[in-house]
Amino acid sequence: QLQASGGGLVQAGGSLRLSCAASGRTFSSYVMGWFRQAPGKEREFVAAVTWSGASIFYADSVKGRFSISRDNAKNTVYLQMSGLKPEDTAVYYCAAKRTIVEVTRPSYDYWGQGTQVTVSS
Repeated sequence: QLQASGGGLVQAGGSLRLSCAASGRTFSSYVMGWFRQAPGKEREFVAAVTWSGASIFYADSVKGRFSISRDNAKNTVYLQMSGLKPEDTAVYYCAAKRTIVEVTRPSYDYWGQGTQVTVSS
């Protein structure tokens, strides 16, 4: 299971750190990703990191503002978000994928329940 936390209400320009804790199995060999979904929109890719952390992927919309990292010893992945904008408002989901193929598509094997991020202008 994946449990996302850390969401909340923040003003534009502010920062939040999301955490995704895994339980029930170890995800140290999985690609871990973050997606988000705003009301009325499709789920979109935000960031992903391979099991070793050697490869990291970001959506163009968050490059330079968001940073993904993982701590395999804690079975946890993080999403540090800074310079938040109102258009970042969404429910953020963490997910795990067995392979590195198509990491920007929502074809992940496991999903967390989501955490709400709201950015006020």
